[in-house]
Amino acid sequence: MKPDAKTRPKHNTRRTVLKAGATLLLSVMSTLPSRQARAAQILAVRVWPSEDYTRVTLENDSDLKATHFLVKNPDRLVVDIEGLELNAALKDLVAKVQGDDPYIKQVRVGQNRPGVVRLVFDLKEEVNPQVFTLAPVAGYQHRLIFDLYPVTAQDPIAALIARGEWRDDKPSPNLTPSPKRNAPEEEPAKPQVTRMITIALDPGHGGEDPGAIGHGGNREKDVVLEIAKRIKARIEEQPNMRVMLTRDADFFVPLPVRVQKARKVQADLFVSIHADGFIEPTARGSSVFALSEKGASSTTARWLANKENSADLIGGVNIKSHDAQLAGVLLDLSTTAQINDSMRLAKDVLGEIGGINKLHKGAVEQAGFAVLKAPDIPSILIETAFISNPEEEEKLTDDTYQDQMADAVLKGIKKYFAKNPPLAKNRLT
Repeated sequence: MKPDAKTRPKHNTRRTVLKAGATLLLSVMSTLPSRQARAAQILAVRVWPSEDYTRVTLENDSDLKATHFLVKNPDRLVVDIEGLELNAALKDLVAKVQGDDPYIKQVRVGQNRPGVVRLVFDLKEEVNPQVFTLAPVAGYQHRLIFDLYPVTAQDPIAALIARGEWRDDKPSPNLTPSPKRNAPEEEPAKPQVTRMITIALDPGHGGEDPGAIGHGGNREKDVVLEIAKRIKARIEEQPNMRVMLTRDADFFVPLPVRVQKARKVQADLFVSIHADGFIEPTARGSSVFALSEKGASSTTARWLANKENSADLIGGVNIKSHDAQLAGVLLDLSTTAQINDSMRLAKDVLGEIGGINKLHKGAVEQAGFAVLKAPDIPSILIETAFISNPEEEEKLTDDTYQDQMADAVLKGIKKYFAKNPPLAKNRLT
């Protein structure tokens, strides 16, 4: 028999009251001040000083909102970060700034108000700051980036002159013999001249972008910088060559800027140095790449090009202020002549490298490497070895192998110029 209305339990009524109470509680909780929510956590702080610019990175577990402004007399950059409470990792930023930083004198960190942390950068000179965020990528979580650029960008040639690395042009001696005393008068021969050759060396990766990491923990960015410095030293010993490094320390340079630097010094060649990793640790051997207009020459070449072209995502560029127009020009103006010259250079360098290490492929490979797309400079990318292969990782960190690689690259460059003399330019020696 069903209970009538008078005898039916009041469970339903109680359940309705409980639901209403829970709804009210949720509504009240949702209107509580946002600062009661868990504050974002700073996981790591990093500072990358260089003559080009200084980068400060705050890695955190959520997307942070920051506002900034500049103060004069003395020069300061003030940054307020919302949704943040001061913690030990953030306090470490104070000790991360070194005395030789070109742009930051010191940094002060404090809790400006509940939920807002203030950073004050005391500056050594006026800067043009870029503050932006990066989404999680590779092994990184969210990053808040402060790039402090000088108001007037340093000219690459002026920087090399200031460091004593850009020699003045000097006329070479007149190699034409003097006419014999009793010989008929001749028209005086014009002095022979040979112009300086400028090489742009590009150590891959740097700063926030470590490149590939070997089983032993060695980072590609460190290995290739050391090899590039050894190549540089050998080039500087040549009487008619000089060299520019796209980076000479551990900082990140966006791909288009690497090419732009080479063009600013009117480089005759662009040589990018790498020591990449592959998904299989058995991959081994050295390679030399040139640009391709028609797709990659192999699956491995395509994979490596895609990996290298992602450097800007990992290293981190400010998309809003990045010179997209410059990047587009560099990507679109590559010429058949440039690629043909690049192939000749690549073959000569590959032939020399093959004398010191097993080659991954017996011929020059081609792929769409963004860093090789200067329209007017023969450009190659050298994979000195696979750092993902334990045996080759050991080679890459060996002084003898690094010296041999530097010697081989220089021999290849000299062999190329012996068969392809550089075209005349305004500056001669």
